[in-house]
Amino acid sequence: MNFHKRVMSALLAVIMLCSLSVSSALAEETNKKQNNGEVTILFTHDLHSRLDEYKARKKNQDGSEETVMVGGLARIKTEIDARKAENPTTFVFDAGDFSMGTLYQTIYETQAAELTMLGRLGVEATTFGNHEFDYRAQGVSDMFHSAIQNAGKDSTLTLPKFLIANIDWEKNHSEDNQVIHQALEDYGSTDYAILEREGVRIGVYGVLGEDAESCAPESGIDFDDIIETSKRVVKELQAEDVDMIVCLSHSGTNEDESKSEDELLAKAVPEIDVIISGHTHTTLEEPIIRGDTVIASAGCYGRNLGEIELVPAGNGRWKVAEYQLKAMDESVEQDAEIEGYLSVYRDMINEEYLSRFGYAMDQVLAENETAFTQIDDFATELKEDTLGSLIADSYIYAVKQAEGADYVPVELAVVPSGVVRDSFQKGEITVSDAFNVSALGIGADRITGYPLVSVYLTGAELKTAAEIDASISPIMTYAQLYPSGMRWVCNPNRLILNRITEVYMTDEAKNTEGVAVQAIQDDKLYRVVSGLYSAQMLGAVEAQSKGILKITPKNAEGEVITNFEDYIIHDRNGAELKEWYALASYLESFDKNKDGVSVIPKRYAAAEGRKMVKDSKNIVELLKNPNKIASIIYVLLVLLVVLIVLIARLCYTKKRAKSKNKENNKKKQM
Repeated sequence: MNFHKRVMSALLAVIMLCSLSVSSALAEETNKKQNNGEVTILFTHDLHSRLDEYKARKKNQDGSEETVMVGGLARIKTEIDARKAENPTTFVFDAGDFSMGTLYQTIYETQAAELTMLGRLGVEATTFGNHEFDYRAQGVSDMFHSAIQNAGKDSTLTLPKFLIANIDWEKNHSEDNQVIHQALEDYGSTDYAILEREGVRIGVYGVLGEDAESCAPESGIDFDDIIETSKRVVKELQAEDVDMIVCLSHSGTNEDESKSEDELLAKAVPEIDVIISGHTHTTLEEPIIRGDTVIASAGCYGRNLGEIELVPAGNGRWKVAEYQLKAMDESVEQDAEIEGYLSVYRDMINEEYLSRFGYAMDQVLAENETAFTQIDDFATELKEDTLGSLIADSYIYAVKQAEGADYVPVELAVVPSGVVRDSFQKGEITVSDAFNVSALGIGADRITGYPLVSVYLTGAELKTAAEIDASISPIMTYAQLYPSGMRWVCNPNRLILNRITEVYMTDEAKNTEGVAVQAIQDDKLYRVVSGLYSAQMLGAVEAQSKGILKITPKNAEGEVITNFEDYIIHDRNGAELKEWYALASYLESFDKNKDGVSVIPKRYAAAEGRKMVKDSKNIVELLKNPNKIASIIYVLLVLLVVLIVLIARLCYTKKRAKSKNKENNKKKQM
């Protein structure tokens, strides 16, 4: 009997083992069928602290427009989870500039909200964008250490791998650089990482490109060439026997292929399979294919989640089976857990930052019925823009309020297009909306937001500023200027650096047609207000014009300014006057509607003649009112023509004399 029991037990064990083997084989086969050899890459870049959903303008098929809510990490999380459920071989990456652009950046150093939330989304690797350096070395260091602390407090949080391959720390050994280097080491940053899922090994690395480096003067880091770096890293990854190589490149693409850094990278290093291309905010509805390399971009601010499905191409490389930019619109549900984390951060922002200004994130400042230029179209052509006018006017208003009885008239306020980061939609404008428009930087007080500075320029330099707008901004789009207190007329067909035909001063913030204007006196000093960053970037304009267009900011006594932080404008309590706060307080100052809400005046619905473009090819219009540069060029041209005539005449005279000599010699011989 015992023998029979032992036999039955053995048979049952065999049956169970067979069942487990069959189940395992079936599960593996099901996995293969579900995966079908596909690798899915989900990606973001240039999120710029857009952790919440936000308002955007949507064009309908009938031509009408409406304001809709888009983006937000809660929607992105829902989509990531859905894609992972469909394909277990899914990888999630970000290509930098995850910070700077909304009020969440105010807790960048203390909470590392952006990097931490990338981890909560399931992003596996990211890299530096230029804006990660906006708060300088100490800000970068504090952010990484805050993220480390967050992971230490929450065992469910896995932070993204931070990959940056093109920094040679032997060359970057300043004190500030070592602060960043130590923070990266503490975080566990490496050149590259190898991720494995369902038997697929992906080698992924990060680089920051040349243009992005030029946009990060605060970094103090000398980045190596991305092509030479990639050649080195690719060799190392090939030695690791990876199946796919992915580059997280904060370099970008350009319509001019000679300036398209990621296309140049793909051509120079063809072994790269996928380049996730950030920095230029490009929206590629179809990927750029260069050889066997796929270049992908999803646009900015999390409005889309990029999705690439790749399958083996049969030659050891991969080909695109499907590519889409999944719109993060109201059709995608928001993940409740992510929303919960964000609500905690919002409370922190209100308490730790906005309370000092007497504001809250969702507080309504004004009602808007004006169709302001959308940020994607802002400054794309040389012309007056009412959004720029509104911001410039706000500077003068805020300085008056801050200085009170001690106010010294501001004769010009100017806003470069490069500091305008967002636009306004129709409907309610909140404190968050106002901040997003002027979200850049940090002051000397180490408090978020660039402050306004007061400088003095001569009348001749004001004319130069207008010429910068007319001649340089078509080359450097971020240098286009929007004024309050001054107006000018330009003709783009005139000689470069001589496109301005008329320049006048006007009354403060009253630049409408027909307003009384005043001639500019070349030697007089005029008080000018702009943002700290704008003042610091004047050197870039001088360099671009090869020193021809030069502006030297001075103080009220005419002494040259060497440190702009010494000329930051403060309110009567000693606080720095921030750019965004100037705009917010101005919005709040307008006449109120029946509900007691400020309403943006209708005059901002159309251009007011502050900046007029006369596109004329009439010879008189092309040559009239030449400035010194044009006058010199015209004189040189006249001299050149005279010289050519003299040389021609001399040659003719010599030829004629030679001919006569021949004729005389002939006569003598006869």
